Amino acid sequence: MTRIFPTALRTASLLVLLPLSLLAEQKPAASGRSGKPARAVTEKINVFDLIRNGEIYYHLNPKAELHDKPEDVFLLKDKELTITGRGYGCLYTADSFKDYRLVVEFKWTGRTWGDRADRARDNGILLHCHGPEGALGGTWVASIEAQIIEGGMGDMLVLNSGLPDAGIQQTKASVEVETDRDGEKRWKPGAPRQEILNGRINWEKRHEDWDDKVGIRFADDLEAPIGEWNKLEVIARGSTLVYLFNGKKVNEAFDVHPGEGPIGIQTEAAEMVVRRYELLPLDQTKP
Repeated sequence: MTRIFPTALRTASLLVLLPLSLLAEQKPAASGRSGKPARAVTEKINVFDLIRNGEIYYHLNPKAELHDKPEDVFLLKDKELTITGRGYGCLYTADSFKDYRLVVEFKWTGRTWGDRADRARDNGILLHCHGPEGALGGTWVASIEAQIIEGGMGDMLVLNSGLPDAGIQQTKASVEVETDRDGEKRWKPGAPRQEILNGRINWEKRHEDWDDKVGIRFADDLEAPIGEWNKLEVIARGSTLVYLFNGKKVNEAFDVHPGEGPIGIQTEAAEMVVRRYELLPLDQTKP
């Protein structure tokens, strides 16, 4: 397939990956690849700067249908990160974080690839990552996902590896949920809390007729049209998570465990452009 972006558009710092020996070690991600304890965010951290400084790492599934090299999937130029989608995996922060407000501003370009060419455009942010990368299907890491998918912006996914290792933490969260018409869990403020160990909690108004089709839309969906900007925010305070999408609260969790870890941004066969990817202090009121 013809390459999308010429070499000149790549950021040089993204061409330098962490040593393969470090990637092969598969250290638990709870403290981050840097090995430092999780730090509360007390001043703005631009994740683009972490990328430029090499304070990140990648895990892409080499056996997936799409498996371009990481430096050809995550392209940082000037003030925008293009995620081509031609791979399945993540770009992670090397450090571990807690107590922050995460802001991601993004847009779909329209491109989709491979087996997902006619499926809903899909991506996501992985929070509180821990355990070995690739533990879930050779691609993902145990974490809690803030979903970025057409028709499901702000869905929450509790991801556990299921590895038979007593030393690996259990991802879990308590969420106020109701059961929708199709028997799926959906966030409902004030409903009884359920402890979730695996699976998805749909955002408050996700439509029961949602189908995995490109361009899927319903009247209550909050996302902007293709090519226009969206804002996803995650407030991580202690053992709680709050998701906001385009200014509206769409999901919430309590008793989240673990409550810290590296942060990952996914690639899942749909091209997405990110113009803002920042961690802010919890007490910062300005957007």
